[in-house]
Amino acid sequence: MRCVASAIAALLLAACGGEDAAPPAPGPAPVPAPPPDVPPSPPGDVVPADLGGGDAARGAEVYGQLCWTCHGPEGRGDGPTAATLSPKPADHTDGAYMGSLSDEDLYLVIAKGGAAVGKSPLMTAWGGVLDDDAIRDLIAHIRRLSGT
Repeated sequence: MRCVASAIAALLLAACGGEDAAPPAPGPAPVPAPPPDVPPSPPGDVVPADLGGGDAARGAEVYGQLCWTCHGPEGRGDGPTAATLSPKPADHTDGAYMGSLSDEDLYLVIAKGGAAVGKSPLMTAWGGVLDDDAIRDLIAHIRRLSGT
């Protein structure tokens, strides 16, 4: 019985090329898919010409849906997930810091995410979720929080 099993194994090795068969050539490395929870950001650094006129009250509603978990309900950078983040989320009540940022800077970080503008890659790109009007509203709310 042992001889039969050995003979079958030898035949299978011979039929498959045995130990002398060359390993298959490696194919191209797989390209990882983007994370499913990251919305696409708008192409390029396109900023609407007019960013003024946003509605801070509507912006507060959007902030309460998307931003508060990191930036905190009052914008102090102390939301429930902030303790786990490095770097810490921006403090939107810091008038000196927020005043140093233009509306265009705020638009780009909201629309394209932190990594796209040299900030934290943990800041989500919301451009695939929010339209320009909603981003204007958020900017108005953030300006109200910071007094700038």
